[in-house]
Amino acid sequence: MDLGLTGRSCVVTGASSGIGRETALQLCGEGAKVLLVARGEERLRAATEEAMRAAEPAGGVAAALKLDVTEEDAGPRMVTACDDLFGGLDVLVNNAGAAKWRDLDDVPDEDWRAQYELSVMAPLRAMKAAIPPMAERGWGRVVNVCSTAGKRPSAAMAEYSVAKAAELSLSRLFADRYARTGVLVNAVAPGPVEAEMWMEPGGLLDQSMEISGAASREEALSEAGSKRPIGRLAQASEIASAIVFLCSERASYVAGSAWSVDGGTVQVII
Repeated sequence: MDLGLTGRSCVVTGASSGIGRETALQLCGEGAKVLLVARGEERLRAATEEAMRAAEPAGGVAAALKLDVTEEDAGPRMVTACDDLFGGLDVLVNNAGAAKWRDLDDVPDEDWRAQYELSVMAPLRAMKAAIPPMAERGWGRVVNVCSTAGKRPSAAMAEYSVAKAAELSLSRLFADRYARTGVLVNAVAPGPVEAEMWMEPGGLLDQSMEISGAASREEALSEAGSKRPIGRLAQASEIASAIVFLCSERASYVAGSAWSVDGGTVQVII
């Protein structure tokens, strides 16, 4: 299937690992021009080199921008960088995120504020900078990477759940405002993904072991997967495939959606 992404210019935040990296790779493989955005220079460089290799057969392009998306001018800086590199911006994927497992009573005020900055204010600023020029040109795609926790709050990730619920509402507001201009805003809501946020030492898998009392990482991973109707955690590429479709010409009648890409975890039909 031709997704119609050849030559489209894209920004992917949180692109140095996990879902963001896989999304950038798949967009590049479709022949898109992709600006990978992340804070960590070493990982960002490695991900961009990988994206360049993915882009080459399809005629795509990959470039990097080291940037903390919570900075107040991050949105305009990403748009300016795309203008300079690619002559404009067609697709925005707000993916940067972080989470931590702990009890509700253990979350300090500063972490509530930090999570709101990352999951709400950062995508808000990015959309405010990116969408008006898209609307003027009559075409654009925005995908906000939210979470199942935004649909059904997780007691172990309180501030993350609340911020992701707000990001879902934010996505719907922008979708309603801009759909008639040709700019389609959607969200995806993944469940746990077998990628760096979960799998790295000290990540969510290790944190879940402390709470669940699992005897090993393998046991904890199996337990987490068994809670999904599909019986396992997602791979980052599976989430990325849904994102890339929503970025494409083929998603021309999808606006304001919040696609669950969670192996059936949140058992609702809306």
